[in-house]
Amino acid sequence: MSGRNRLSEQELAVAIKPLNGWTVVNGKLHREFTFKSFVQAFGFMSSVALIAEGMNHHPDWSNVYNKVIIDLVTHDLGGISPLDVEFAAKVDKL
Repeated sequence: MSGRNRLSEQELAVAIKPLNGWTVVNGKLHREFTFKSFVQAFGFMSSVALIAEGMNHHPDWSNVYNKVIIDLVTHDLGGISPLDVEFAAKVDKL
């Protein structure tokens, strides 16, 4: 599974099984996180930002008070790639 290819539906189904709470929504890997406070949510986002910079792969995401929504897609491939799955797995470890 190369990091620079778009995953087929079958490959994607297998790849996301070990991920915690990630689903496919509108062609993107999607997960919502809820924290006790805005400060905790913002701290989480700061940690995710470090992952993004380290991988040179940046999420589509939003934050409202204690909720962080992350969507992952490899835009130049027009779909979800192993890079997105790897990113999600790193976020799961936070």
